[in-house]
Amino acid sequence: MAPEGPGTPYDYTEGASAIAIKDAMERNSRERRDSQFGEDEGEGAMFDGPGHVAIPTSVSRMSYTERGLAGRRSSEWSRSRRRSEDAVGASPMSGKRHGKRRMSTESQMSRVSVASGAQNGVGDGEPESFIGRGRQPRRSISPTLNRSTVFENIAQLFGRGGVEAEIPRPSTPQRSSVSSSRHPRRSRLSDAGSDYALETDDEGDERWGYSSGEEDDSSESHLFRTPSPGPSELDYGSYPPSPGPSSHLPLFSSDQIFGDEVRIDVDVPMEPLDPPLHGPPSRQTIYMADEDSTSRLVGYEAIVWRQWLWRVFCVLTLGALALLGHWFPRTWLRLVVREKAFKDLKHGFLVIESAHRDITLFPIRRIAYPYERSTAFPSILSDSNGRPRRLSTSSKPNGDNHGNVDLLEYLHVVDYRYSRFVLDPQTGLFTMIRDWKDPTWTGLQSIQNGLSQYVRTQRLTLFGSNLLDIADKSTLSLLVDEIIHPFYVFQMASIILWSLDDYYYYAFCIALISTLSVVTTLIDTKKTIRRMREMSRFSCDVVVYVDGTWTSCDSTELVPGDIVNLSELQASLFPADMFLLSGDAIVNESMLTGESVPVSKNPVNDGDIARWREVKDVQGDLAKGFVYAGTRVVRIRGALAADGGVGRPALGLVVRTGFNTTKGALIRSMLFPKPMGFKFYRDSIRFIGVLTGIAGLGFCASAVQFIRLGIRWDTILIRALDLITIVVPPALPATLSIGTSFAIGRLRKLGIFCISPTRVNVGGKINICCFDKTGTLTEDGLDILGVRSLDRSEHRFGELIDNVHDLPTARDRASFLHALATCHSLKMVEGEVIGDPLDVKMFDFTKWTLEEGLVSGTGIIRGRSGAERPAALVQTVVRPPGGAQFRLEDALKTGTKHAHFLELGVIRTFEFVSALRRMSVVVKRLKSSSMEIYVKGAPEVMDDICDKDSFPQDYDDLLSYYTRRGYRVIAVAGKSIEGLSWLKAQKMKREQAEFNLRFLGLIIFENKLKPGTAPAIQTLRSAHLACRMITGDNPLTAVSVARECSLINPVAHVFSPAFVQGNATTPLSKLEWSCTDDFSWKLNDYSLKPLTPPPHHTVAEGEIDYQDYTLVVTGDVFRWMINYAPLETLQRMLARVQVFARMSPDEKNEVVERLQTLGYTVLMCGDGANDCAALKAADVGISLSEAEASVAAPFTSNTPDINCVIEVIKEGRAALVTSFSCFKYMALYSLIQFTTVTLLYSFASSLGDFQFLYIDLFIIIPVAVSMGRTLPFPKIYSKRPTASLVSRKVLVSLVGQIVITSAVQSFAFFWVRRQEWYTPPPVDDPNGKDAHLNANNYENTVLFLVSCFQYILVAAVFSIGPPYRKSVWTNGWLMVSIIALSLFNLLVLLRPPKSVELVLELMPLPFSARLWLAAFVVVNVVASLAFEQWATQLVSRLIGALMTLRREQKRYREGKVYRAVEGITR
Repeated sequence: MAPEGPGTPYDYTEGASAIAIKDAMERNSRERRDSQFGEDEGEGAMFDGPGHVAIPTSVSRMSYTERGLAGRRSSEWSRSRRRSEDAVGASPMSGKRHGKRRMSTESQMSRVSVASGAQNGVGDGEPESFIGRGRQPRRSISPTLNRSTVFENIAQLFGRGGVEAEIPRPSTPQRSSVSSSRHPRRSRLSDAGSDYALETDDEGDERWGYSSGEEDDSSESHLFRTPSPGPSELDYGSYPPSPGPSSHLPLFSSDQIFGDEVRIDVDVPMEPLDPPLHGPPSRQTIYMADEDSTSRLVGYEAIVWRQWLWRVFCVLTLGALALLGHWFPRTWLRLVVREKAFKDLKHGFLVIESAHRDITLFPIRRIAYPYERSTAFPSILSDSNGRPRRLSTSSKPNGDNHGNVDLLEYLHVVDYRYSRFVLDPQTGLFTMIRDWKDPTWTGLQSIQNGLSQYVRTQRLTLFGSNLLDIADKSTLSLLVDEIIHPFYVFQMASIILWSLDDYYYYAFCIALISTLSVVTTLIDTKKTIRRMREMSRFSCDVVVYVDGTWTSCDSTELVPGDIVNLSELQASLFPADMFLLSGDAIVNESMLTGESVPVSKNPVNDGDIARWREVKDVQGDLAKGFVYAGTRVVRIRGALAADGGVGRPALGLVVRTGFNTTKGALIRSMLFPKPMGFKFYRDSIRFIGVLTGIAGLGFCASAVQFIRLGIRWDTILIRALDLITIVVPPALPATLSIGTSFAIGRLRKLGIFCISPTRVNVGGKINICCFDKTGTLTEDGLDILGVRSLDRSEHRFGELIDNVHDLPTARDRASFLHALATCHSLKMVEGEVIGDPLDVKMFDFTKWTLEEGLVSGTGIIRGRSGAERPAALVQTVVRPPGGAQFRLEDALKTGTKHAHFLELGVIRTFEFVSALRRMSVVVKRLKSSSMEIYVKGAPEVMDDICDKDSFPQDYDDLLSYYTRRGYRVIAVAGKSIEGLSWLKAQKMKREQAEFNLRFLGLIIFENKLKPGTAPAIQTLRSAHLACRMITGDNPLTAVSVARECSLINPVAHVFSPAFVQGNATTPLSKLEWSCTDDFSWKLNDYSLKPLTPPPHHTVAEGEIDYQDYTLVVTGDVFRWMINYAPLETLQRMLARVQVFARMSPDEKNEVVERLQTLGYTVLMCGDGANDCAALKAADVGISLSEAEASVAAPFTSNTPDINCVIEVIKEGRAALVTSFSCFKYMALYSLIQFTTVTLLYSFASSLGDFQFLYIDLFIIIPVAVSMGRTLPFPKIYSKRPTASLVSRKVLVSLVGQIVITSAVQSFAFFWVRRQEWYTPPPVDDPNGKDAHLNANNYENTVLFLVSCFQYILVAAVFSIGPPYRKSVWTNGWLMVSIIALSLFNLLVLLRPPKSVELVLELMPLPFSARLWLAAFVVVNVVASLAFEQWATQLVSRLIGALMTLRREQKRYREGKVYRAVEGITR
């Protein structure tokens, strides 16, 4: 044998036969795939680099329901945990009666099979059919107005076609159980049985048009069975049984006058419909998984004579009836249409009612589809036992079956939010095309021939183009959408009214402002649409296997089932969701996950292809071979050739295209975000309604006086409408966004960007802040502090070594240094080592070099046809520094007979498994007769796999020392097996490899706090904002970091739970809470209060108060408590825990939702994939990631520092207070003007045209706009501002100011009439043709002069400064406006210029009278300021004292359960 060196690869198989190599590699590949599956994909996955299973969480929740488990939402808490509430004062175990609670009749009926739906229809009394998982939609907040196209709007005006609007509606939530939410799993016969033979046939050699050059990853069994969950899985769930409504701890109030809840639950029950029609189904409920919501579909058809009658009345009412039909679509549905079965709809339409209070009307399109039914819908029959089974694959949807069996002519489709629904003519129900799976995909052999052009044409018709093409609305369409909004309709009606009343100048100015507003909105909308289109659209040239040949086409023509040559992909992004069939790839999924860590993709096997038909989405080990559309290509490499080079190219199987891809779901979530409601907005609409009522009462009083004065009826009507425009000013809604707009601008200057403006105000109500640890509180990367190996002379650890050259030489063959160099999952791409940052740091510490297994030779497997199938025999090769250039001949020249080239080959890798919390490798040293096994993992698991005598004496002490100080510790172990051959290594089971190991040492990683973390946490805590850490890291490390940054009081006692009976999947498990500093000190496992401290403890039992201790829980304990703990214990745990450790992405999301159910307004700050779901669920999510996935959060900070949290809270509070100030100002302005006009109406007078214009244009608008420019207060106050317009303080302030201003105006009105120089206004002829009221009189002049000061005064009164905003004096724009307007008003009052007096229609007044009016103004100023400063607080406290007896009950009704829970735990 020739000497091995760098130029001559070493034969690591040591002469093993080709058949043995093939058999071993198949088993190795299969076991490697099994080892890659793990359910904890959080930060705890220490080695989740290229080998990590990365399933994007920015688009779909990583829920346990995907494994067939119950989808119990936190919003369902109020229904199924009611028994636990009765456990107050009872035994703690009484809350664990969980078994029967999880099953409900409702949930068992949540899924109706297609077959039963076809047989029963709706004639059996079942009102609806349900398709999809029976999972209640997530609690969402605030409805959004959906836009319709210009054609829909035109049709809406006359025919009601294609309208989308909002309606309030109640619902019957659907729940799912273990038995109902899981698809029946059946064994399937694999078509790839021949692939398991040791030799291949000719057909296998030419699959996909290339000679087969890579081993198939397949199972040894001919039958592929989807593994059924064991008992532990069946008892396990992500969501808890939920408490029902009771008087103890209800979640939210329906409507409290003095309430202060922030969120509004818009997921109200759907409105009950009339009993369904007999016959085929006419209504259906569909669960849309990517939106996590349930929608209801109802078929309608217009009644012709009613439709024409509606159109006639629309014309007669000049479109007013059409607008009412648009705003209140349910009324139109009741009057014009009737419900009809889906399959009987000829010229009808579909009404889709979402879970967020909006309904949409869609015409049902008919497209030509001359293909078999089985090509679009699953064929389900019953076997002899009555069980459902799929139709046999003889119909060949993947082939060229041109038979006319069950041939369709047309398809009835509806495209809703870029998701296509198709009507199944057999069942009469709609099916989502996104869920379609080819029934012939049973293995690799079933898809190896690609598609024919005939099938591609059929699927292109069914699925549409592979293009994320967002509709670009025309300017006319957007204009119609904008102007039919109630706000602009009201403005247009007001402008018409003012024109009829001869207020031409005022009407023209308001029309000009409205036009500018509409144009600005249209420009911004067009820019947004253009930016979204540019971001989502992508196409490239691809090479596809069609009709047995490779052809080039555009990626927009791809359809599911296409086989794509990825090696010839010139684009940097993947064009569709695909399975990798051959070769390997490294991709960057930051577009979906937010993390730029490269992810390795390996080819799928027969089992993966078959299992794809059974699952709802990519999960578990399927993700290892799945590439997502839009993800970035780092490297694509083909399979190996016989000579060790690149042979057959990398191939991909297209499984989803267009908006059905994961990227498409992300784009849809951006286009149609889940609505978020805020109590302030709801109250503002109600307050406007109250103002309208006040206008009605004022007019009634004025109308009586008008009739007494003999005013004409048309004048009375105009005056009535004019009074409404006075009390409800058209500019009122626009002022609500002033503070938000300025806040967003200031945040942008700080590098904080907001994509959801409504969340800015919500930021002002935050009372709990949750943080991820790694990359958020601490630095992104981990630096190696050093390693601790064993001392050779003593059975103890040696000194900390921070230089690899100082590592002592190993006495055994299993070397600590070799473990550091080989135990990882790194890849080499273009000369750069890439992978998990932790692995990269560890390998860089060794200073060795790495090459992938391609350089170490290949094994050749020969089939019966003679074709050679090469396979790499070693995965990676590592060499010490300089080893890559060292030649064996040079070593032999030195005369040292035993010199040899040092090279380590990784023969086999057992990938990291979250449940095991470790990975391992089998390593072969060049020219060695043995192999070494190295294991790297969490220190806690080493005790189970290492010899007890191999641990040093100070193992526990040293480990505790580092973890308590916030260091991340990884343990390394290894062993050497003499005579272990390559073939035996491939057959070795993981349990054999990871057994009887020798402990080698510890790797200490330093995770430093970011410089701004500790000050930011201290700022938040000093403002009485609760802080929580939600991390995937070790609990001791997390607690240490929390103490270091003061998130936990350094002197507080920390208690952590542990299972003393059972585990996380056992209902009757028992937890024991122990103090981390003294394990003999326990908590009561029900009340979570400390028991009597141990005798040696320095703290007496009575001295333990609320602030003295805190809790830390891990993911497994959290899951168990969610599922099985009593409700009271669960609530106390959520309110008390400050550190959530070892949390998976789904558990992070669950923590946020659970805190929300307690009434907290939650802010979540994080970065990367682990936090995307939690960021979306939180009331305010802040992403520190600059990746494209930051769209998952409303806020994105360019500066990766949590100081952005402080800025968002400060700006949120300032914006909220500004919105209140502007709203109060506009409300009081309208009531001041209402008082003026009402007094003038008493004798048939009113304000003049230019008087209205001066007040509204020159006083109100400058003041209202400049009020929003006040900057936030630099320090966060300990109390939050109110979010309710009907809170005590707001109501008292408004009512008080109304009384004061009205009193001053009334006094001035009657005062002027008693003056000697006063002359009554002339009496107009009641029968005159002029409907314009006279404005030239003394009452008008006096009231106008006084009220002009009042408009400015209330602006100063309502410009709230500290503690939420800076003092009003710091707002230069506002101060200039107030001073300039005050001086001008003073000039008009004391010495008015003749021109001004003429334009404003003012009467000449004696100078003494003007001084008296100035005195009235001064009195008004003093009274208003004094009332706002002192009386408002006093009256508010008085009302609060009267409500003291109801205070605790009120808190419960408001949803502030956390206050009650915190009170109990004190």
